[in-house]
Amino acid sequence: MIDFKNKKILITGATGGIGYSLVEKFNLLGGSILATGTNEDKLNDLKKKYSKIKTIKFDISKHDEIENMIDKATSELDGLDILINNAGITSDNLSLRMKKDEWENVVNINLSSTFYFCKFAIKKMLKNKYGRIINITSVVGHTGNLGQSNYSASKAGIIGMSKSLAIEYAKKNITINCVSPGFIETKMTDKISEDMKSILISRIPMNKLGTGLDVSNTVAFLSSDAASYITGETIHVNGGMYMAWQTLLII
Repeated sequence: MIDFKNKKILITGATGGIGYSLVEKFNLLGGSILATGTNEDKLNDLKKKYSKIKTIKFDISKHDEIENMIDKATSELDGLDILINNAGITSDNLSLRMKKDEWENVVNINLSSTFYFCKFAIKKMLKNKYGRIINITSVVGHTGNLGQSNYSASKAGIIGMSKSLAIEYAKKNITINCVSPGFIETKMTDKISEDMKSILISRIPMNKLGTGLDVSNTVAFLSSDAASYITGETIHVNGGMYMAWQTLLII
């Protein structure tokens, strides 16, 4: 059984659907967790539900404050072994209608913030000669999606960046991998009409939406010593959706 006892874990974007599942999973497996997010009420709810975790309200768009955030997290946890970059935003629009700030905000928050979290976390991990970084991407980073040129670019960028970092730090016992979810059941998908949900599900070979647990199980594996010889990889958690998309391209 995977066990994260004595492992110090920082999770960004902890107040969303997948973020909640990540906190729940790593708490269950005995990890010492510091969870961040922008919704203070949801952070308080997490703290009430999982009394052992620590929380900090933090806006990842503030790049100049990320190094200090990593320092604070390391101090609060008394170390840093695992970083899970889950935070991100969307701001959808067709490319010709997309405003400058819609492009830049998504790329800056999703891609640039992830890079800076990785950069400053790696500095801590180098001292311990150990580290695991998991970056949450998206199936649209591989396929593209209508009205999401900014989001798709940011998620594809995370994949390329993660591969480069994996090469740079493989010899230092620091692994960097990605998990790429497809359509996952969250409060956001709950708002989709049943007709639209049926269309989405029809594109998934497994004929169902994924769950936050599907994602957190995969992240837990990549964060564990069982995955110590895996780095620079992306694991798809999308019920075969990406595989089916590739098949359509060939046909």
